[in-house]
Amino acid sequence: MRLLRLLHLSGRQVILGSAEVALWGLKSIKGSCNNFCTAICKDVTYMELKNLLKSKKIMLIDVREPWEILEYGKIPGSVNIPLDNVDEALQMNPKDFKEKYNEVKPSKSDSLVFSCLAGVRSKKAMDTAISLGFNSAQHYAGGWKEWATYEFSEKKQGN
Repeated sequence: MRLLRLLHLSGRQVILGSAEVALWGLKSIKGSCNNFCTAICKDVTYMELKNLLKSKKIMLIDVREPWEILEYGKIPGSVNIPLDNVDEALQMNPKDFKEKYNEVKPSKSDSLVFSCLAGVRSKKAMDTAISLGFNSAQHYAGGWKEWATYEFSEKKQGN
């Protein structure tokens, strides 16, 4: 009986010890990998986006097609760079970028937020930007659908 109890206890220690090692491994991976948490900590909420836009410390890039923006509208202050052009646009020289998009080209240290209709294309654009060294890139997962819902409900309430 004592041997069984001893085996049971030492089995727990092995399991707990293994979990501890696994957690240490995750911490060290996180510390050495810039893109470890792109899916977790790079999403911006509606309120965060509103505050970021007020602060004027970000460039908001809408990656929808131009016809979508004409038909449905856009988040005020956003720049339209369709998803298929994001890679090329972020690698343009500053003069060409300014000419094409009528905005100053962001540097790799600038904060970028990508948006689209519902978060799928903006996530792809964010991943592209991060792969090009824009490590402060984020995306607004709610997209135009969420923005329009909040904005129009706030206007109805008179806010």
